[in-house]
Amino acid sequence: MFGSFDAESLDFMAKILLSSGQSEETYLPPALHYIPPKTHQQESIEEAEMVLLPMMDDLLSKTEVSSGEIDILIVNCSGFCPSPALSSIIINRYKLRHDVKSYNLSGMGCSAGAIGIDLAQNLLKTHKNSYAVILSTEILSTGWYSGNERQKLLLNCVFRMGGAAILLTNKKEARKSSKYKLFCSLRTQRAFEDRAYYSAIREEDSVGKLGVTLKRDLLQVAGETVRSHISILGQEILPIMEKLQYLFSIIRKKFVYKSEEIYVPNFKTVIQHFCLPTSGRPVIREIGKGLKLGDKDMEAALMTLHRFGNQSSSSLWYELAYMEAKERVKKGDKLWLLGMGTGPKSNSLIWECVRPIVGESSKGPWAGCIHRYPVAI
Repeated sequence: MFGSFDAESLDFMAKILLSSGQSEETYLPPALHYIPPKTHQQESIEEAEMVLLPMMDDLLSKTEVSSGEIDILIVNCSGFCPSPALSSIIINRYKLRHDVKSYNLSGMGCSAGAIGIDLAQNLLKTHKNSYAVILSTEILSTGWYSGNERQKLLLNCVFRMGGAAILLTNKKEARKSSKYKLFCSLRTQRAFEDRAYYSAIREEDSVGKLGVTLKRDLLQVAGETVRSHISILGQEILPIMEKLQYLFSIIRKKFVYKSEEIYVPNFKTVIQHFCLPTSGRPVIREIGKGLKLGDKDMEAALMTLHRFGNQSSSSLWYELAYMEAKERVKKGDKLWLLGMGTGPKSNSLIWECVRPIVGESSKGPWAGCIHRYPVAI
């Protein structure tokens, strides 16, 4: 494996790993443990089965829903899109019904987990009395890079293995057993803008103290996308006083005090818990700063990055599991899951907790280690 990298590349990756905010407990698939790594399609399919099948088993066991009751299946994986699709693996293994509505999402990056929920929500509006399963993961063995271009080497360093399975339903009888109600969902993208689209596919110099791969144009456009997204979301969920303060600050900046900063609405008046993109410590800190969040609000994202790494589209669910394991989520609380992905695009899910959530520290991804967190990184 090391024979394919020059000394500068090895030094570069070592610095990224040491400064990334990730611990040594994160996971890489078995195919990447070989020298050289095995990156053929069969290894990627085996990795997909190793992640997706146990998740599906666990979901069916915990919810006591049989495979024959599933009406909608959505699988998202950005970089690995075989034919037959990953959804076909699930349909075949669990013998889902012949009329199950299955979808495969690819090429949508870290935001695809939130997009899968948005798609399921819209399908459930049409198909009454139904169950929808969303499986969210990223397959790493197919994307291993063995050259010496720094922008591509970062992919070897920052992404880690993981996955999540979510069950949504519009069945009335599920109200008593469900954990959350989807309060609001929002999607914003900028691919229609040439500057955004071409900056996303063009290779330029990497920037940032930690070697973040976001290019200069893309970083600026991504920031604009998030700001626009948050502004639209604020109009939907913020109380009237926060909206007025924001509006007045825009007017003051435009006509009175041009050097004055625009007021940043306080989302904590509505949201009690935040799940932020785990694209790296600088990204988490920058988004948290922009939303005026404290260390406690960013804790779930930082600890998920430390323990599990950047798991792409499934990271948001590990953050949610962290807060459940800490027993911080109370009935009536609202949670904001914010996803960022290629395009660039931003996606938000606002959930409302509908019942007490206890006993999660002994199960799920944080079982056996939640007592060690938070840690300083």
